[in-house]
Amino acid sequence: MMNRTEERGLRTEPGSRVGLTQSSVLAPQPSRGFTLIELIIVITIIVTLMGLFMNRVLFYQEQAEKVAMEGVAGAIQSALTLQHGQILTRGKPSDLAALAKDNPMNWLQKKPRNYAGEFYEPTPLSVEPGNWVFDLKTRDLVYLLNSAEHFKPGRDGRSWIRFHVATYYEPSLLPSLQNAPPELTGILFEPVEPYSWF
Repeated sequence: MMNRTEERGLRTEPGSRVGLTQSSVLAPQPSRGFTLIELIIVITIIVTLMGLFMNRVLFYQEQAEKVAMEGVAGAIQSALTLQHGQILTRGKPSDLAALAKDNPMNWLQKKPRNYAGEFYEPTPLSVEPGNWVFDLKTRDLVYLLNSAEHFKPGRDGRSWIRFHVATYYEPSLLPSLQNAPPELTGILFEPVEPYSWF
C-alpha cells in the first residue's frame, strides 16, 4: 500500500518522520508584510523625526549667523579702538566727531563678503537678507538677518540690527578744570537698541 506522500511525488524512507503537513506542501504560507496601520505608524514616526531634525537645523543655522554677525561687530570694535588710538596719537581729538559719522567698514583691512555697500535709507526689500549695509541717512551700519525665526525685533518691527559709534563724555572731576570741555571716557561700536534671540 502506497503512502499518500508517495502519491504526491514525495518519497519518504520507512521509519523517517516527515514534518510536512498536506496544507504546507500544497499551499505554502505567504510571507507576512506590513499592514496598512503599521505602514501609517512608521510614516508618522519618520515625519515627526524629520520635523524635529529640520527644526534643530534651522535653529543652529540661525545661531551660526548670529555668531558670524557678532564676529564682524567685534572686528569693527577692534578697528574703532585702533582708529581712536591713532587720533589721540596725532593730537587731534576734534577728529573724533568725524570718526563717529564714518562708515565703520572703511576701517577694516578687508571688508566682509556679505557687505552690500552704502544705501540712503535702506529697506529690507532693497538689500538681500544676510548682508551688512551702511545707511547714509542715519550713519548706522545695519545687518539684515537671513534667519530670524527666534529673533525679537526692535521697535520698528524689522528683522535687522542697527549699529552705530557711540561716544561717552563726562565732565572733569578736578575742581581746577570745572570749565574745561567734557572729557571723552569711551567710544564703542554698539547696537542702536538692544537685540535678543528667544
